[in-house]
Amino acid sequence: QVCAQLCRRPCYCPWVPPRCPRGSPLVLDGCGCCKICARRLGEPCDFLHVCDQSQGLVCDYSAAPMGRATCNFEDIEEGCEVNGRVYRDGEVFQPSCKLQCRCLDGGFTCIPLCQEDVRLPTPDCPYPRRVEVPGKCCPEWICEARDQHHPLQDAGAVPRGMSPLLPYPCQEWGTEWSACSATCGMGFSTRVSNQNRYCRLETQRRLCMARPCPALPAASP
Repeated sequence: QVCAQLCRRPCYCPWVPPRCPRGSPLVLDGCGCCKICARRLGEPCDFLHVCDQSQGLVCDYSAAPMGRATCNFEDIEEGCEVNGRVYRDGEVFQPSCKLQCRCLDGGFTCIPLCQEDVRLPTPDCPYPRRVEVPGKCCPEWICEARDQHHPLQDAGAVPRGMSPLLPYPCQEWGTEWSACSATCGMGFSTRVSNQNRYCRLETQRRLCMARPCPALPAASP
């Protein structure tokens, strides 16, 4: 009955099909007559303006106030929409070459695909810098050339991070101190750091004591 009331025969469609937003494909309307833009998740729909079935969407009238329906998933399975495209729950996708994401419970979590490594200054590369390289997704390190003469505020003053033995600033870096090697009594902990006069990575040690050791029992006669 709805088809008989809304669908006219023969079909009269515009010569130029509509231009759809990103993520919305061209589909036939509910009458199977003209090409229209498929409605996306959460958008209003009706008999003529159909939802994007390729994304598993149907026109949901169940929670429609005042008779207005919206596009929703056919089943109760959650999904997520990213950049105009709908992904099913559990689906893994890449919104860009730098990220890999997973749709989960209506949201999504992402992990980076580019390494976030740290490059410390060296004599042959005193000013390392990450830059975007044309044709490559992940940024790469380059050695930037700068004037190595730094004006000092006071004569004889040495800026922070600058060693009098080095012609370049030292970017301090180091790991946390490890746990003490002994559970009781004197031991040592280690870390890797470049906080020395030559700005070189080295393993450093220091004494530590978690707690005193219990006294030994007296020897029996």
